[in-house]
Amino acid sequence: MTANYQELCLKHPCYAKGKKAQTGRIHLPVSPGCNIGCRFCDRKFNDYEKRPGVCSSILKPAEAVEVVRKSLELCKDITVVGIAGPGDTLATPYALETFRLIRKEFPKLFLCMSTNGLLLEEKAEEIIETGVDSVTVTVNAVDPVIEALLNSFVIYHRKRYEGVEGARLLIEKQLNGIRKLAKADVTVKINTVLVPEINLYHIETIAKTVKEAGASIYNIIPLIPQYELSMCSVPNCAQIDSSRRLAEKYLDVFKHCQHCRADAIGVPGEKDFSSEIYSRKLNLAETFSHG
Repeated sequence: MTANYQELCLKHPCYAKGKKAQTGRIHLPVSPGCNIGCRFCDRKFNDYEKRPGVCSSILKPAEAVEVVRKSLELCKDITVVGIAGPGDTLATPYALETFRLIRKEFPKLFLCMSTNGLLLEEKAEEIIETGVDSVTVTVNAVDPVIEALLNSFVIYHRKRYEGVEGARLLIEKQLNGIRKLAKADVTVKINTVLVPEINLYHIETIAKTVKEAGASIYNIIPLIPQYELSMCSVPNCAQIDSSRRLAEKYLDVFKHCQHCRADAIGVPGEKDFSSEIYSRKLNLAETFSHG
């Protein structure tokens, strides 16, 4: 039995509406590969950057159980086990394998995963059977022309689709996957990376569309200018606020995103225990793939 939305609002730090969360989470970096080419994504192994797509090393599913055990000893506030990369959680089988192990060992913890959604439609039944409580889907546009400006390609069943063709495929799979999860009462949160030059005036359309598909809460993430979008600007406070107000016409909006690393441990914005848990032996960046 998965948690309902109201439970998550009380005990999941990324669902705490209107205030900073007092509960903690652990992110397990077990998903190295990705299958889309976001123009703003720069995945790295290091110990110092505080943003998504970064971790110090990759865990094997069996190792993740011990990491959770040690983390609970250090931080009693942890209520959520999340997997948010550093690649996509559905591009490789390791995230769902890890969740099955965690559910068996720690049945009271909430399970949460993030995905770009390319494989969400076909993996929805497995996600539901695994007992994942919430799924975050990064939906940066629902117009293929706009999405193509944010994402250069997708690789779907070993075939590469570029530009608008790839964007159209991604959006279709995302929305169909959200519908499947929502029908099974799995809570769906949407992340959108706000890029003022590209999707600033598209936020309301995204919010309306994902709400109709079954999403429950929306998180607007300011762009970190890097990689192919390094020339784009960081959204200012007025742009973020206006985007949130438009989205709130359709969905609850989460307003305290901390740009968490893929190996974060602890209470967001407070104490982080990742340096005390994870081995700091760095893997090579080449271990990332778009398979």
